[in-house]
Amino acid sequence: MANGILKWYDLITINVYWMGLTTLSQTLGLVFPLLIQNFVGESSKGSYLGMLRLWTLMVALLMQAVMGIFSDRSHHAWGRRRPFIIAGTIADIFFIIGVGFSAGLEGVSGFWFLFLMAIFLQASTNTAHAAQQGLIPDLVPDEKRGLYSGFKAFFELPFPLIVVSFTIGKFIGRSDLWLGLGMAILVLVFSMLITMLVPEKRYDEKISPLDWHPFLRLVLMTAIFTLIILGTGELVRLVGKILGQNKATPTTLAFGMGFLGLLGMLIAVALGVWICVQISIGKTAARGNPSYSWWVMNRLAFLVGTTNLSAFAVYFIQARLGYPKETAVSPAANLMLVVGISILIFVLPAGWLSDRFGKKKVVFVAGILATTGTIIALSAPIMNVIYIGGIFIGAATGLFFTSNWALGTSLVPKAEAGKYLGISNLAGAGAGAVGAYIGGPIADAFTTYVPNSPGLGYVVLFSIYGIIFFLSTFALIKVKEVKQLLPA
Repeated sequence: MANGILKWYDLITINVYWMGLTTLSQTLGLVFPLLIQNFVGESSKGSYLGMLRLWTLMVALLMQAVMGIFSDRSHHAWGRRRPFIIAGTIADIFFIIGVGFSAGLEGVSGFWFLFLMAIFLQASTNTAHAAQQGLIPDLVPDEKRGLYSGFKAFFELPFPLIVVSFTIGKFIGRSDLWLGLGMAILVLVFSMLITMLVPEKRYDEKISPLDWHPFLRLVLMTAIFTLIILGTGELVRLVGKILGQNKATPTTLAFGMGFLGLLGMLIAVALGVWICVQISIGKTAARGNPSYSWWVMNRLAFLVGTTNLSAFAVYFIQARLGYPKETAVSPAANLMLVVGISILIFVLPAGWLSDRFGKKKVVFVAGILATTGTIIALSAPIMNVIYIGGIFIGAATGLFFTSNWALGTSLVPKAEAGKYLGISNLAGAGAGAVGAYIGGPIADAFTTYVPNSPGLGYVVLFSIYGIIFFLSTFALIKVKEVKQLLPA
C-alpha cells in the first residue's frame, strides 16, 4: 500500500481519533447509569444497565468486524480508512443529541428510547472505530509499532479520562447534561479533523471479488456469543432469585452468586472466543494462528475487569459509600482523573518496555497490578483507599493497552488487518457485555434481598473482576510472540 513517509507528528495524526472515541465512551459511561436509574429505579438498575450494554455492544462487535472488512476493500481517493471515520463521526452527532433528548422522558418508555439511540450510536461509532484501528497496521513498520501503540494508548485512555474528569464529569454532576454531551461532540469532531492529516493514499492493490460468506460467519459469530452471554446471565439471575426467595444468608448469597458469576464470565470468555474465532476466520486460519485466539482471550478477560469497573463505578460509589444519585458522579469523575494520571505515567514507557523486554512480559505484569489494585480498592469503604487502588489499576491499564495492542498487531495478517482487528472486538465490545449482563443481576440481587447491605453486591461483583484480571495472565502461555527486541 503506497502511503506517505511518516513524520514525527504522525504519532498524533494516526492516534488522536482514539481521544474522541474514548471521550464519548467515558461520557456515556456517566450518563447512561444515571438515566437508567431515573427510568427504572434502584432495584433493577444493574440489570437494565447490563441489558443495554449487552445489546449495544453486540451491535458494536458486529459493526466493527463488518466495517473492518469494508474498509480493507476501500479504493477511495482519501485512502481505506479516513472516509469511514468521517461518516461515522457525522452520524454520531445526531445520535448523541438523541441521547440528550431521552433525559426528558420518564419510566420504561424513556429507557427504550435511550436503548434505541444507544444502538444507533454504537453502529455509527464502530463504523469509524473499525477504520481507525487499521491505521497502525497499514502505515507503521513493525519495528515502530510499540512506540505508536504507546501513543495510541495515551490518546485512548489517560488524556480523555483527564478531560472528562475535569470538564464533562463536573457538568453532568451538576445536572448540566447538554453541556457535557456538547463537550463530547466537540472533542470527537476536533480529533476527527486532525485525523484527516494522516498520510494515507488510495489503496491501489487488486482485491478479489467480495465474498459474502465472511459476513454470514460474522452474523453467526455475534449470535452465538450473544446466546452464550444470555444463557449464563439468565442462570445467574435465576440462582440469585432462588437463593433470595429462600432467605439465604448474605454470606451464602455472596459465595453462591460470586462463584456462579465468575464461572459464567469465564465460560463466556473462553467458550465465546474459541467458537467465535473458529466461525469468523475459519477453522483452518484459526488453527494456523492459535496465538491470535489466545491473544483475544487474554484481551477479553482483562477488559472484562477494566471496562466494567468503570461502567459500575457510579453505582459502586453510591452503594459502598452512601452517595445519592448525581452526587456520586463527582467522586467517580475524580476516580477517573486518578486512573487517567496513572495511565498517563505508564502508557508511553510501556511502548519502550514492550519493544525492549517483550510484549508478553509487560501484559503479564499488567494483569498482576490490576489484581492488586482491585484488592486495595475493595479493602475499605473509604474514597482515598479506592483512589489508591485506582492508581494500581491505572498503571496496569496503561501497560496493558500499549503492550497488548502491539502484541496483537504483530499476530494478524497485514492484508486483512481491519478484518482481524475488527473480530478482536470480541474483547473490546464483548468485555462490557460479559461483565455487565452477567454482573448486573448479582448487584441487583443484594439490593433486593439484602437491602441493609447494598454495597455487598458490588464488593462481590468487583471481586469477580479482580479474579478475572489474575486469570487473564494464563492465556499468555499459549501466545507465541514474534520477538523483535531492541538491542541492550
